[in-house]
Amino acid sequence: MKELILAFFLGLSTAAEAQTIKFVTEDYPPYNFSTPSGANGSSVEQVAAIMDALKLPYTIEVLPWARAYMLAETDASHCVFTTGLNAEREKRFQWVQPLLVDHMIMVRRKGSDIAPDTIDAAKRFTIGTQREDFSATYLMEHGFRKIDYATNLDSTLKKLIAGRIDLMMTSEKTFESMRAEGKPVEAALMLEGKYYGIACHRDMDKQTVEKMQRELDRLIGNGTQDAIFDRYGLRPSGSVQATK
Repeated sequence: MKELILAFFLGLSTAAEAQTIKFVTEDYPPYNFSTPSGANGSSVEQVAAIMDALKLPYTIEVLPWARAYMLAETDASHCVFTTGLNAEREKRFQWVQPLLVDHMIMVRRKGSDIAPDTIDAAKRFTIGTQREDFSATYLMEHGFRKIDYATNLDSTLKKLIAGRIDLMMTSEKTFESMRAEGKPVEAALMLEGKYYGIACHRDMDKQTVEKMQRELDRLIGNGTQDAIFDRYGLRPSGSVQATK
């Protein structure tokens, strides 16, 4: 009888570990984006490296951010990335982080004279972001009322360039990537530094999430994360500091 009970619990453990983990993300270069051969980006490479090292089955799918976020909230087999970490989100998910450490930044169209020097000064402008994005939460928490929502980063950027919005929220590394690609954008206001990571459903097997965290720690410690950043023209992640 003891042998049967032990076999039963071992079987449950094996089944939990063998369950396919479904990673969902969005088009948000250079961290995650679609290509003809599938998802790519600095965060996608880290997720793949983690899961390949653990030899666990997984998929990665690029979706509109609001849908990706909803799946990670409602389905125990899902994780969403690259997800900004804050106090409210920390309670909703199990976390594997940081995939990067970065600052948020408000960006203006090149040649624009919009130049808020504080958060409060920026509130009179229309700010573009994506639904359920970390920056959308930030804007609402800080009392912004003129928020323009789009389904993805590219749509927000097109609105900015066309003059349909005054500023857009993004990360400093994404802004640097935009400039390197020749996009007509300029920095307007540097905001707080934040951690970004993988947000997994609260009911996902905790041991699996812990293994993912240990593997990410190893990638950071042995320089693999910085090497991945370098391939995408990104600076290594530094310490998180608020500059405004």
